[in-house]
Amino acid sequence: MQNNVLILDFGSQYTQLIARRVRELNVYCEIHPFNKIPKNLNYFKALILSGSPYSVREPNSPRVNLNVLLDKFPTLAVCYGAQLIAQEMGGLVSASNIREYGRANLFLKEKNSVLFDGISNNTQVWMSHSDTIKKLPDNSSLLASSDDVENVAYRFLQNVYCLQFHPEVYHTVEGKKILENFLTKISSLKQTWTPDSFIDSTITELREKIGSDKVILGLSGGVDSSVAAILLHNAIGKNLHCIFVNNGLLRKNEFNEVLDQYKEMDLNISGVDYSEEFYNELKGVSDPEKKRKIIGRVFIEAFEKESNKIKNVNWLGQGTIYPDVIESISATGGPSATIKSHHNVGGLPDFMKLEVVEPLKLLFKDEVRRVGKSLNIDKKILGRHPFPGPGLAIRILGEVNKENVQMLQEVDHIFIQGLKEADLYDKIWQAGAMLLPVKSVGVMGDERTYEKCVALRAVESTDGMTADWVDLPHKFLQDISNKIINRVKGVNRVVYDISSKPPATIEWE
Repeated sequence: MQNNVLILDFGSQYTQLIARRVRELNVYCEIHPFNKIPKNLNYFKALILSGSPYSVREPNSPRVNLNVLLDKFPTLAVCYGAQLIAQEMGGLVSASNIREYGRANLFLKEKNSVLFDGISNNTQVWMSHSDTIKKLPDNSSLLASSDDVENVAYRFLQNVYCLQFHPEVYHTVEGKKILENFLTKISSLKQTWTPDSFIDSTITELREKIGSDKVILGLSGGVDSSVAAILLHNAIGKNLHCIFVNNGLLRKNEFNEVLDQYKEMDLNISGVDYSEEFYNELKGVSDPEKKRKIIGRVFIEAFEKESNKIKNVNWLGQGTIYPDVIESISATGGPSATIKSHHNVGGLPDFMKLEVVEPLKLLFKDEVRRVGKSLNIDKKILGRHPFPGPGLAIRILGEVNKENVQMLQEVDHIFIQGLKEADLYDKIWQAGAMLLPVKSVGVMGDERTYEKCVALRAVESTDGMTADWVDLPHKFLQDISNKIINRVKGVNRVVYDISSKPPATIEWE
């Protein structure tokens, strides 16, 4: 029996947050769709059932074989999961007469409950459901209520704990402690999953998997590919061949600057310029999903061409991380709909006879940075804002061409350098500029202008799955706007994006 947690996803927007909270407690977990339960359940020692946008009262709502799972694992069921257990095990779930959404206070009903050990009576929790549990199943005991909801938390049988609130969200004040009680006191899991333990086990696995084979890895200058490169380098040394492709869609001067940084890290690296190939393929294309597909295809073609220059290459390394994998699951493969495709997820074309190795594919972004810190990677690389794989192509709304790219590079450079000079860069998760397909009238000197508009975007987040816009100082925005309009020919209007994710995404395309 392993020291791992299985999280079954019923489609909740909070499922990834559950996983992140568990890992913050130094316990390893994996998310699997409810309809793709792993065959080897002995790999796991505890089970968490997620929430869901569905109602358990709907005939086609997600279902699993609870009899098998609940007999095998200590279980924590959250929201939909708690209602599913109640419904399937003889309780009663019905539509709520009141809106059970937002903050509530928890009143503990059972003394000496292990799950609520050390939790304050009247502690604040977060509700988010339209159904409610009216009657508990037999063999259950009530653990907690709120002013409006009687059956907020209950225990079923011996080791199944069910919550109608979300312990994983920030607004549940003592949620982390509740999760820790479940993991350590109920499930007897050890808190041993750390960056150092991940590095040791990953390097060992890479050596066993790759052996003396050669690997090519595409470097982007970002955190993910850099950490993946150092892990592979520590495992196989000079058998790792890194390729940094200039797709013509990078930030200003980024190709040369990043290439120099990598050479200082003793990586076996070559820089290749495919700018014209990307521009030619993107000519006349405005649809964002088509842009992504084209960039992904040309990217792979570049690797295929470069890999032919290196003899006996068997593997392609990628910096894929967990949110990329989960967000790319299709509606038929799991409960979550595809939001956008990711250029580094989904395998390789048949003509490219390389196997894929993805050392970070089960890590969240903040975990990647912690691993990078343990690997002593330069702070400048680890502190870099996330940058989309398709680059500036998806920050140019409309057709991508060299003129538009150069214009946006200048705008972006002024914005990013301004953030660094104002000591704001490290306080922001991600920032950038968008070139809009909009022209507006302006006045410069005594002349009328009819030029383009750019939108600035800065967000704060933990893993990019949710994000809030950053309230940048008005004086800073004023100065940056003036610099952009005065220095970048073709731009006469600057706006600031104050949308959060959801409902908006961080990128505009």
